[in-house]
Amino acid sequence: MKKHLKNYDFMLIITPILLAAFGVIMIYSASMVTAVADGLNSTYYLFKQLQWFILGLIGFVFFAIFPYKKLQKMTKIVVIFSFILLAIVLFYGETVNQATRSINFFGTINIQPAEFVKLGVIIYLASIYSKKQNYIGSLSKAVIPPLFLVGLLIVLILRQPDIGTAGIVMATTLVMISCAGFKVKHLAGIGAMLFLVVATAIPLMATETRLARITGAYQPFASPESEGYHLVQSYLAIGSSGLSGEGLGQSIQKLGYLWGAHTDFIMSIIAEELGVIGVIGTIGLTALIVLRGLYIARYCEDQFGTLLAVGISAMIGIQAIINLSVTSGLLPITGVPLPFISYGGSSLFVLLISMGILNNIAKNVNEQGDLMNEDSLNIKLKKEKLLQKASN
Repeated sequence: MKKHLKNYDFMLIITPILLAAFGVIMIYSASMVTAVADGLNSTYYLFKQLQWFILGLIGFVFFAIFPYKKLQKMTKIVVIFSFILLAIVLFYGETVNQATRSINFFGTINIQPAEFVKLGVIIYLASIYSKKQNYIGSLSKAVIPPLFLVGLLIVLILRQPDIGTAGIVMATTLVMISCAGFKVKHLAGIGAMLFLVVATAIPLMATETRLARITGAYQPFASPESEGYHLVQSYLAIGSSGLSGEGLGQSIQKLGYLWGAHTDFIMSIIAEELGVIGVIGTIGLTALIVLRGLYIARYCEDQFGTLLAVGISAMIGIQAIINLSVTSGLLPITGVPLPFISYGGSSLFVLLISMGILNNIAKNVNEQGDLMNEDSLNIKLKKEKLLQKASN
């Protein structure tokens, strides 16, 4: 038992759990006033997130034990399940703020299928491209067919509409195919094709609300009471932070000024309450997870495990970059949560499951290392015995 436990990556166990626990604390701090204003108990969002945190830990343990290679045999089920979930959202989803992104069960449980689809796409691409390694240089046989299926999933996500999640799926796909062994010219062609798709889709999806978000992101002080209001409030929270902040629970902007204080703009509250130290700590731990995942991918011996680790790491890194870009005004508001931190049960659940998978890959890598060391030791001992016999 001890031998198996030592092969897990404890950095990838402690870091995500620490971040998620910190997220629960910050959600409570950021959401108390919002909950009361909504006619709820001040601990409503705390206990909701705590429930998903516990479920996520169960999923984490299960997938840390579950052999990741078996996921490759379940690819068809994962893809079918992804389409079914997005179809249910399309026809029976719950509409909030002109977007239909979630499914409500029993009036109390909300899940966002797009969060599960992100992981499903990673499993699918890792599986399909690991099988196509013998002819990975072929554009027609290896590159294009899987992208059609991913494209259909992206279209269904855009129908919700959820531009942020669609962007994460597209960016993660590009990272994965760049690591799968494709030719540079193919990558350039795919990038150009995606650019044309996005350039065509943006005018078609343009509404007054979305155009206002763009104006608010890039000219917030031109309309600080309307389109730019949220970003201006975010700047006020960040600007008043200092080195150590105002102290945990002491935010002013969460008192009804900053929209999404416990969701999209939770980093602004972290900055205001915990200062530069809190911001650097949060970003540093997130970056550590991403880099550790890429390190594991580097030393994984099978292509499926390598691409799976790359995909999970890319998903977390890209999601964090988009959220931080929204908080700082580099991107319009997209509704993308900060990994492990922002309120959102589906996001946290999927991320902890992903960490379980990544830990299982790490365990496999470390076990292979032990086997190689044992083989090297056995070979060394045999050589020593042969030398002794020869000398005798």
